[in-house]
Amino acid sequence: MKEIVAPPRGRCARGPTDVRRAAVSTIAVKAARLRSGLVLPYAEAGYPEGAPVVFVHGLADSWWAFEPLLRQLPAALHGYAPTQRGHGDAERPPDGYSPDDFAADLVEFLDATGIRRAVLVGASSGGVAARLVAGSHPDRVAGLVLAGVPATLADKPPAVALGEQVKDLVDPVPRAFVEELLAGLTARPLGRGLLATIAEENLKVPARVWRETLRGLLETDLAATLKGILVPALVLWGDADGILPRADQQRILDTLYDARLVVYEGAGHALYWEEPERLVQDVAAFAAEVLADRPDGRSAPRT
Repeated sequence: MKEIVAPPRGRCARGPTDVRRAAVSTIAVKAARLRSGLVLPYAEAGYPEGAPVVFVHGLADSWWAFEPLLRQLPAALHGYAPTQRGHGDAERPPDGYSPDDFAADLVEFLDATGIRRAVLVGASSGGVAARLVAGSHPDRVAGLVLAGVPATLADKPPAVALGEQVKDLVDPVPRAFVEELLAGLTARPLGRGLLATIAEENLKVPARVWRETLRGLLETDLAATLKGILVPALVLWGDADGILPRADQQRILDTLYDARLVVYEGAGHALYWEEPERLVQDVAAFAAEVLADRPDGRSAPRT
């Protein structure tokens, strides 16, 4: 596989440095060819002997959404962040943008990278694909982290309004549209570099992918995708989230078999951009719990 060392492009505006954290991790950008033939770029960082953690981004983002987290992974973690089909620099097939399609890609990504068992970290709508995999392939998922993930979206006015808005979206996607959307995802200002990076990645997504991905999220019974998940789950939510109310997160807690909630006070919907240091620490502690029996989730090397 071709590897590219990714230079830093964005930084958060806040957050103390954790002295317990190791030196800044180097990010290698690679490409995974799935069984379907689809090629997805992904970022890899951390340490080979660390617990496998796979970060799953949401609508319009790419692996760059996790760059602030990947840069500071502790020695206990080995992080992967694939870019989903139609997003960022990934291939853009003509169809296949339902939650089930993204979940199927995620399973094939685990296979392609030799990850036998991992902690899945879903951010925003990326948590839908992550929890679908947790429910359908519990043997591949040691634990599930849902960061700003909806229980359902069809009852959320901002999501429904966005669904109507993208129906008329055409290429090239207007920068004003992306910037307005991003402005509502955080409660605190982000560093200009990070915000510019996320905006540029969002602008790579064709209008049809915006429409089809959002349509899939709104038309799928997302509440049903929470049922039957038996792996441990950590639910992270910012209490200044303008999209997901506390009651929505309670629905997740009430449905999952083994879940606990951690509230990020003062953080908005994209809490992983506002408090990356804290989120990495929470993920590391959770991974240590759920992977204590089998810290190495990688399968045997392929020949």
